[in-house]
Amino acid sequence: MKKLFTLLFISIFSLGIYAQDKVAKIEFESETIDYGIIEKGSDGVRVFKFKNTGNIPLIVTAVKSSCGCTVPKKPTAPILPGENGEIEVKYDTNRVNPIRKTITVTSNAVRPTVALKIKGTVIDSSKASVIEDKDKSVLEQ
Repeated sequence: MKKLFTLLFISIFSLGIYAQDKVAKIEFESETIDYGIIEKGSDGVRVFKFKNTGNIPLIVTAVKSSCGCTVPKKPTAPILPGENGEIEVKYDTNRVNPIRKTITVTSNAVRPTVALKIKGTVIDSSKASVIEDKDKSVLEQ
């Protein structure tokens, strides 16, 4: 009877270890996109590229933005092991302000939640800018 329980315990333990080897892993080329300084109304679409480095299909279940000015688009199909995928992000560049937003990606990966960042500044060049006059001192202006 002892041998039966020992054999059963070892079998269950081995099965648990084997199951842990089958995982999806998401690796992004970069977790931050810097728009830099862009003009009001310019193209606000950027792409986060990633790869499934695991050994089962990666399923991105949700992609959410920290505000309504940023619209992310998640992949619809599973990303097979070794394959690449993209998450497209569109920022509303009609808002003249610094950009500091977070996109939260949820998946079946070992790291189930990843926070991606976008940053930059949207300017309106038709208006006078304080930034341009910073090269001169107060007396020279």
